[in-house]
Amino acid sequence: MRYGIDIGHNCPPDTGARGIKFEDNLTLDVGNRVIAKLRALGHQVVECKPDKATTVADSLRQRCDRANRAKVDVFVSIHFNAFNRKANGTEIFAGSTRGHQIAKPVLDEIVKLGFFNRGLKNGSHLFVISNTNMPAILVECCFIDSQKDMSIFEAEAMANAIVIGLTGKAAPEEKINVIPDEKNNPDNSVLRLKRALNRLQIKPANGRTLSEDNVYDAQTKSAVERFQEIVGIQKTGVAGNTTWGAINEILAKRIIRRNHAGGVVVRYLQFRLNLDIDGIFGPQTENAVKAFQRSKGLFADGIVGPATWQKLIG
Repeated sequence: MRYGIDIGHNCPPDTGARGIKFEDNLTLDVGNRVIAKLRALGHQVVECKPDKATTVADSLRQRCDRANRAKVDVFVSIHFNAFNRKANGTEIFAGSTRGHQIAKPVLDEIVKLGFFNRGLKNGSHLFVISNTNMPAILVECCFIDSQKDMSIFEAEAMANAIVIGLTGKAAPEEKINVIPDEKNNPDNSVLRLKRALNRLQIKPANGRTLSEDNVYDAQTKSAVERFQEIVGIQKTGVAGNTTWGAINEILAKRIIRRNHAGGVVVRYLQFRLNLDIDGIFGPQTENAVKAFQRSKGLFADGIVGPATWQKLIG
């Protein structure tokens, strides 16, 4: 089978909802896992999320165009809901009889995880369903503003449920190597530390890039101290749990925007933008982000999302 997998939003100005967690972060995590699992099972996957868009309408059109040009067999758009902090559960939209047939086993598998069954719904009013030429479904995995849903949500379990629902099979675990969220990366080696500091453009006192090896030398200590100073943690020169937590939090590339008191991440962002560092995403930081985005040919919305992070740290 050839699947068109649409990771919802993640293309400013097309950004997702926010609640206890950010929709863009969860759709990216679950979507990448679904893509990897389908490929591990031998299916072809066309990734439908555009790299950039001028408007939300442009983002939606590009997703449909990618699926239509590739003539995929099934189009799957992955999303998360948000409403009033009380609503919870999973619902799937489809626009045809065949779409509903594809959606039902996916919904059944997700409900097995403990989510309330909100049912199959007519999605003919949704752009990505009405403008694709093949059976299409839009999965609202659960509610990001529901404490109940977030307490049971796990990206790996959700991705497995979607894949089993689509194919009837679970992907072989050993073929999947996805670390979509660096915050959960357990590698605390000196080599990864040096690579991370280089990626973050943190340099020691001599101003040179660190040699990427497993030797914790004086220059490594100097770079660690500089990083600790930037993010506002105790300046020890030792990469302990607090320092690694800060590094991984930045590398996780969370979506941040104005009025986000993000502490470590915002402080790092302000360092990169040559601003006074206070850890608060206010008007000055937003304007600097917009200027950076314009300089890189990005849509200047002031929101630090996947495209902006890519330009900042790759």
